[in-house]
Amino acid sequence: MITFTSHSTAETEQFAAGFAAELRPGDVVACRGGMGMGKTAFARGLARGLGLVDDVSSPTFALVHEYTNGNIPLYHFDMYRVSGFDELYSTGFFDYLDQGGVLFIEWSENIESALPPGTIALTLARVDDNTREITIEGERF
Repeated sequence: MITFTSHSTAETEQFAAGFAAELRPGDVVACRGGMGMGKTAFARGLARGLGLVDDVSSPTFALVHEYTNGNIPLYHFDMYRVSGFDELYSTGFFDYLDQGGVLFIEWSENIESALPPGTIALTLARVDDNTREITIEGERF
């Protein structure tokens, strides 16, 4: 398990960029954290750490954003509005598992039963207005 206390968005992004060096194509990162916890900031840091130059934004309305302009693709999902298997299937989620990129899934608790073995669990928890406790758990961490 890895834990880190971030005191700013910039620190969250920097930590995520460093963590990205530990990721391999095919890894799935299941993110938990309420609104405003820094999930998209973490995704921006992952993208930078994976060598991507794409602009990263929340996929809330698109459900998935593909960042492929660099070394390892990052597929950034927002499962906030996904409430069943049919909706999950329509996102193309299962196809992305075989694309050779890293999947970063916000609101992963909504698709918990569909996450593959070996999924890396990421939790962002509020300490105060600017501080977040980041926890990463998985077979390799």
